[in-house]
Amino acid sequence: MSDPYDTVKGRTSILGPTIQFKGDLSADEDLIIRGRVEGSVKHSQRLTVGAGGRVLASVEAKLVIVEGTVEGDIRAESSVSVRDRAQVTGNIVAPSVTIQEGARFNGHVDMTGSAEGGVPVGEAASREHSPSNAA
Repeated sequence: MSDPYDTVKGRTSILGPTIQFKGDLSADEDLIIRGRVEGSVKHSQRLTVGAGGRVLASVEAKLVIVEGTVEGDIRAESSVSVRDRAQVTGNIVAPSVTIQEGARFNGHVDMTGSAEGGVPVGEAASREHSPSNAA
């Protein structure tokens, strides 16, 4: 029997609902956050903030899916998806951004693909966007 963790692509880590993490979190595998994370999160693969997850951090990943709560800026190499029951307070920088109806989003969206363009990451968000005017 082969080890399912032989390659980084095959790995997914889960921070369960009772886990609370403070600090800088980084990895090269997919991550699902169902607990609470404070600090910074940097991943080279997919990052999912699950329905019960709460992230109080700046987030960087290849692809970000938010089903829970994120308070901090999100930067993704390929895309960010804010699902219908998610709450995001912070700026989003990614080439592709989806904010589903029902999501709560307060921040700015920069889809230019440039970290230097648009709203500076880290700057406090000043107006609330609905899904119809966020992208």
